[in-house]
Amino acid sequence: MASELLPAHNTGHFPLDRGYLFSANGVGREIDANTAIEWLRHRDDSSTEFIWLHFHDIPTVLEGWPLKHVQLPEAFGDTLKEGSRSTRITHVYQTLIAVLNDVEYDFERKKPLKIATLWVNVGARCLLSVRSSSLRSVGQLRQAIEAGETFPSPMALLIHLLQEQAEVLVGIVRTAAQAANDVDETLLAGRLPTRSILGGIRRDLVRLRRLLAPEPAALFRLVNRPPHWVVEEDAQSLRQSAEAFSLTVLDMAGLQERIKLLEEEIADRVAEHTNRSVLILTAVTVIALPVNLISGLLGMNIGGLPLKYDSHGFWIVALIALLLTSVAAWLIFRPRSD
Repeated sequence: MASELLPAHNTGHFPLDRGYLFSANGVGREIDANTAIEWLRHRDDSSTEFIWLHFHDIPTVLEGWPLKHVQLPEAFGDTLKEGSRSTRITHVYQTLIAVLNDVEYDFERKKPLKIATLWVNVGARCLLSVRSSSLRSVGQLRQAIEAGETFPSPMALLIHLLQEQAEVLVGIVRTAAQAANDVDETLLAGRLPTRSILGGIRRDLVRLRRLLAPEPAALFRLVNRPPHWVVEEDAQSLRQSAEAFSLTVLDMAGLQERIKLLEEEIADRVAEHTNRSVLILTAVTVIALPVNLISGLLGMNIGGLPLKYDSHGFWIVALIALLLTSVAAWLIFRPRSD
């Protein structure tokens, strides 16, 4: 996999963030750029050792510094240039190209959504990764390596990263489901929650599903036809990760539909409350209409007003107004067969 190498005095500019060399038994140890270059230059193809090179400078990677030490497919460089952030795994010749994401999501919406992307190229003896910003999953993988956890192949490292992303999705779904449960309980208690909270969560779920969930069909195609260097144990772990992603995607779709139904129920209740308020205002207006009409007529400053000089005129007019008001109230609130 190695091609033209840099002179020794230029290795200090190798944009390596972290490097790990894994022995035949899967134990990794951290190495520097010089050690990584020497291993790539003099590696033993009969050995099962492999290396993980993690970079933080995308422009420098695109300029070809790592490419002078590790042979990479052109598709990986094209993926870096595109800057695509949607999670996916593709099989190119005998290598795998993966795009993974880390998310910091606050369901209380006090902090903006933060997404960090990792571009990965996986070969039989080398895993090369490039990050846009710090990733929680990479940090946890480093801690696992430094704690002595064994990884028998580069594919095992990729599967570990996939499992970390699946756990992020599961956590998001669990938190969103709890928020939906809280809204459901509020509705059952007869109160109206804020509809905008559900709308924001549903929009974020759609975006996170697009960014974090790989296409299940493509993932299962990879599981069914992995590269020849993928061992059966890694293939089985990849299959389990694919199933976990598929179930989580289904859960997210079901949760989005549930939130949509809750929003519709909230909208129906708001419309019902609005209609009831309009009905009450209309009833008050109609009931008060006879009194307003009579007072308007009798308040005109013209001659010929009836009962003007009658000592019982007020009570007669009040009785007439009360009678008309009672008739109007009966017409509005009378029982209807429909």
